[in-house]
Amino acid sequence: MRRLLHHKLGIILSLAVIGAVALAGASLTSSPASGSTAHTVASPAMPPATQLPVPGFTEVAKAVTPAVVNITTSMGDRGHEARGQRDRGRERMEEFFGSPWGPFGSPWGPRMPQDQPEHRRGGMGSGVIVSPDGHIITNNHVIDGARELTVTLPDKREFKGKVIGADPKTDLALIKVEAKDLPYVAWGDSSKLQVAEYVLAVGNPFGLNSTVTLGIVSALGRGRMGITQYEDFIQTDAAINPGNSGGALVNARGELVGINTAIFSQTGGYQGVGFAVPASMAQPVYDSLVKTGKVARGYLGVGIQEVTQDLAKSFGLKQTQGALVSDVNEDSPAEQAGIKQGDVIIGYQGSPVDDPVALQRRVTRTPIGTKATVKVARDGHEMDLAVTIGEQPDGTKIAMAEQGSSDHPLAGVAVQELDRQTARELGFTKKSQGVVVMDVEPDSLASQAGLTAGDVIREINRQPVKSVKDYERITSSLKRDQQVLLLINRRGASLFLTVKV
Repeated sequence: MRRLLHHKLGIILSLAVIGAVALAGASLTSSPASGSTAHTVASPAMPPATQLPVPGFTEVAKAVTPAVVNITTSMGDRGHEARGQRDRGRERMEEFFGSPWGPFGSPWGPRMPQDQPEHRRGGMGSGVIVSPDGHIITNNHVIDGARELTVTLPDKREFKGKVIGADPKTDLALIKVEAKDLPYVAWGDSSKLQVAEYVLAVGNPFGLNSTVTLGIVSALGRGRMGITQYEDFIQTDAAINPGNSGGALVNARGELVGINTAIFSQTGGYQGVGFAVPASMAQPVYDSLVKTGKVARGYLGVGIQEVTQDLAKSFGLKQTQGALVSDVNEDSPAEQAGIKQGDVIIGYQGSPVDDPVALQRRVTRTPIGTKATVKVARDGHEMDLAVTIGEQPDGTKIAMAEQGSSDHPLAGVAVQELDRQTARELGFTKKSQGVVVMDVEPDSLASQAGLTAGDVIREINRQPVKSVKDYERITSSLKRDQQVLLLINRRGASLFLTVKV
């Protein structure tokens, strides 16, 4: 895991540990010509400063800063344990069979830097009020695992925050405070941003409230950074530091065009490269969380990879554009539409597909139920296929038994669905069923019985386990003094284990 983090070019998430950052600005001004004469030698070269127009983006700062809040989190022991269990589970799974989720990163979202303390009691981050009735958008890693949230406005008013919903795949979250007529920042159109355009970041770096810094848009559409699963970042050189997570990135008109999320750094501090989730991605997540409390995404059901020069030659392609289909999920919209392994998707809804990231962005933003046209190249021929976009399943659901060995024999075991790709990595057939053990609490009864991360639980007390739902149903009926018989598969070999009380 540590090697993976270092490999990601030293990307350090601006976590909600000690404050939130903001991008603010100043601007160069020209000096008016002096009106000196031969008789007024002592005349000042410039009029008094009080007579000059105020330079920079002062009006934008005045409008935006009242709506950028400080979020203080209180982490209970259970919150720390849950976060630690997820991190340990990732590490152990990758030790067994590597990261099975491909080039788009882990489905759990951004990873914690290894040098951050796991058991901190709280932290601070930023948030942006986006409605007068108290909806606040921030980063998921700001509020993840928090037991309590305190929202402090720049005018010193404090409110208790409630989490409406979170989306780890984009590292966004929505919280709510009970208030009316709050200052808020209007959404802007991030698709109209241009490279070299001025932007300001507003937040609370190192706990320094209402900090504003100025920069430009350094690049657009940054992806495959390994920060979140779905990436389309705005890159900026506006100063972002630890604690700025969830702060506002606004344009020169004071419109919200991004949510500050991460920095590229080898020191942990600002080095001129920051990343913000664009409003074009954040606003649909916000709308979905407000309406349903969850995020529904379009789903095609294919594994895709980049088309290299060598692969293009092998598949008889004239160029490297497109997304090579490396896998097709069973019963997925893609399979039903006739998309096959080895196809190269070169068009979607009448527009060309440049690379896998572009296809991923467009599919996930397609409304569920849409009848889409997918153009594929197969055996030197191009064809159009009609596919009905489905809803992306939550294949990364993790079940965690209640803590404490006194609850039942499998307390302290975290499991995940055995999806097709994970099954293949483990050497199973596509029809294999069960749940993958992500983590086992040290000194728990299951750990003492020999259950380890990477095992696949197929039966509990001779009852088949085909899904996380089955696992939860069976374990919920176990008694604390009941002996449990497990049938597991460990690296292709079946094995019975007895969990004794």
